[in-house]
Amino acid sequence: MSALTLPPLLQRRLDAAALALLYPPNAPEVDFTQPRGEPALIPPDSVSWRIFKNPVSLFVGGVAAVILELAEPRVRTGVWEHSSFRTDPVKRLQRTGMAAMITVYGARSVAEKMIAGVVRLHDKVRGKTPAGESYRANDVELLTWVQATASFGFAEAYNRYVRPLGDDERNRAYAEALLATRLYGAAQAPASEAELLVLFDAMRERLEPSPIIFEFLKIMRTARVFPAPLQPLQRLLVGAAVEMTPDWARRRLSLTPNCGLRSWEKAAVCVAGRLADNIVLRTSPAVQSCLRLGLPENHLYSF
Repeated sequence: MSALTLPPLLQRRLDAAALALLYPPNAPEVDFTQPRGEPALIPPDSVSWRIFKNPVSLFVGGVAAVILELAEPRVRTGVWEHSSFRTDPVKRLQRTGMAAMITVYGARSVAEKMIAGVVRLHDKVRGKTPAGESYRANDVELLTWVQATASFGFAEAYNRYVRPLGDDERNRAYAEALLATRLYGAAQAPASEAELLVLFDAMRERLEPSPIIFEFLKIMRTARVFPAPLQPLQRLLVGAAVEMTPDWARRRLSLTPNCGLRSWEKAAVCVAGRLADNIVLRTSPAVQSCLRLGLPENHLYSF
């Protein structure tokens, strides 16, 4: 794989669009180039650094992860009642996306401070589901489910729509996330794909259909996450997220084939994913973090 050389004007516009996806208007930017030389929680030669640089698979994987999270009634209630998904979905996505970028690419001191803040915030989130079941956002079982579905979503989206990952690469992606997942409190997060499948089997009976899942998908199709010219692609990416959700989960959640992709749509998503994987976004956390570590800006595009 090698980086694509783009005309300067197009390069600037893509960089600006990528920044707009990460930051709400007037929000302070995170400087991923600082502190100079400080490593991240995950090393730059990792599978994770390659996966998280791709905005297409990140969006698809993030939506797929939330589908599985909302299928668990305690997680669903906590997310839906204690976040701004319904009132300001774009800002909520931006905050979640930035947290993921800092976790993977940020200097270790910055990532640890951010994660500690998230843990303190989650410690205030507790309540009961409509069925009367108690939950706490910092419960180890729920944290493990959230972290596992995120790891699955990002790795599988990249594997399916960008570039196939070998068994070893998929296992490395799960293992690389362990340090961060432990800091978040997900002490039982899977360290391999085999452990993920064991967790899926254990949680299968806990998952249930809900109108909230379909409301979430509608929000993701229509919210102005992408610039206007890319709105049709955004709808396709939501369908791609449904398509990559495990078959057994789609059946349990009543996600019919109409919620997924037709064959030509899947091909279009793959083209978008592969193109995005070859475009060096100079203002992205991935590239800026490479520069922090003294690596060339195309480090993640030159293998």
